Amino acid sequence: MRTELLRFNGTVERDPSIEAWMKEHGGELGGIAREWFEVMRKCGDEVREILNDGCPVGCLGDAPFGYVNAFTSHVNVGFFHGAALPDPARLLQGTGKFMRHVKLRPGTAIDAAALTRLIETAYSDIKALVENG
Repeated sequence: MRTELLRFNGTVERDPSIEAWMKEHGGELGGIAREWFEVMRKCGDEVREILNDGCPVGCLGDAPFGYVNAFTSHVNVGFFHGAALPDPARLLQGTGKFMRHVKLRPGTAIDAAALTRLIETAYSDIKALVENG
């Protein structure tokens, strides 16, 4: 069974509304969100972004692969095709058909290398899906 990829109209290289979002979400949680969104931005030259449903989303062209969102006490780093990602460090949470997220809390250690690998793998996977169908 083949499903259509989710696509977002209006992605850009650098979205000013994301900078505004980052400024609104200052403090420790905002810093965590900014740090991990920067990892998404650095995945490749084709990375574009959009503010969707109130949170920054990283895309390959118009196909989303990851997002960050800040809540009252934590930040989610989420993946649109997270259910298909290898997760040997068992960081991913969620039970949806496609999406998964990693919950980050200030003062709580995270396996940064494993989360970076998840982000890079999500980017590589969406790139393969876009290029190869």
